Amino acid sequence: MLICVTGGTGFVGAHTVATIVRSGARVRLLVRDIAQVKRALGPLGVDLSAVDMMVGDVTDRFAVERAVNGVDAVLHAASVYTFDSRRRAEMRRTNVRGTQLVLGSARRAGADPIVHVSTVGAMFPAADRVVRADSPLGMPREAYLASKSVAEAVARLHQEEAAPVVIAYPPALLGPHDPRLGDQTTRLRNALRGLLPLWPSGGFPLGDVRDTADLLAALLFKPAGERERHFGPSRFVTTQQYIEALRQVTGRALPAAFVPARPMLPIGRVADVLQRFWPWRIPAEYGAVYTCLHAVPVDARASTYGLPGRSVSETMADTVRWLHEAGHVSGRQAGAVAGTSRESTG
Repeated sequence: MLICVTGGTGFVGAHTVATIVRSGARVRLLVRDIAQVKRALGPLGVDLSAVDMMVGDVTDRFAVERAVNGVDAVLHAASVYTFDSRRRAEMRRTNVRGTQLVLGSARRAGADPIVHVSTVGAMFPAADRVVRADSPLGMPREAYLASKSVAEAVARLHQEEAAPVVIAYPPALLGPHDPRLGDQTTRLRNALRGLLPLWPSGGFPLGDVRDTADLLAALLFKPAGERERHFGPSRFVTTQQYIEALRQVTGRALPAAFVPARPMLPIGRVADVLQRFWPWRIPAEYGAVYTCLHAVPVDARASTYGLPGRSVSETMADTVRWLHEAGHVSGRQAGAVAGTSRESTG
């Protein structure tokens, strides 16, 4: 079986490629920089002889058509995930235009299934107290979530036309081996470094990247059913529960104050404006506050493909351990996790 993967050098994509290859299939990666492949897949123990590489971008129609030609299935995981206000144009281009090209080209090439990696945040602000597979898309006033909502509208249109498109909804993700230190991993790292003393109230669904990778790989090995939509295993955590879990796994005090999210939105807006002129990343982000304000849990009856998912404490411990082993935090910052050993590449 040959599976085309976009975004295969990102956090979700790399872990999913590792799972696919362990299952015995071959992978064709569409990548902008081949040098990133070994960096992303090497730590996960991927046999690179089972990986074909094609250079190109998901916004390039000809590159996409070459990549999906002759494959059995397609995983579209390429996405710009960030609350950095300086990357709005890149998000619209990659997340929306890239989805249009990949799903359309994969459909014309006869791939089945075509798995589109959305996000649970595409349905925020939610119309109900939980989100489920039939929940309407949100109309978020935040650049990243808005781009993913528009991208999912493209995927849902293909489903309405009976195309073999499956939609998967990862939650916010943590876990080991994040090749680009994405927003969630960076936020946890900043908490360990004492750079986030104020947190908004509210919370968000949180999961483990390895569980979402298992879900995506499982979806790729069977033909798509009608309008299939599945959620990555997650647990809804409040920001207070998030910090408390981090305290427990590190044994550190990690002082933090919690402020109602709505009054923090203007602070996030100001930080977004300043970020356009300030060369270094500002930890206070409008998108993070907005998400905490509007996020709701995933319905307990929603499909996670039978995957129970790891506990929040296990995921956090493995993430902190990896951050320390990779040199991203000091032993003091990692606390009790530093020096412990655990196999976490699965």
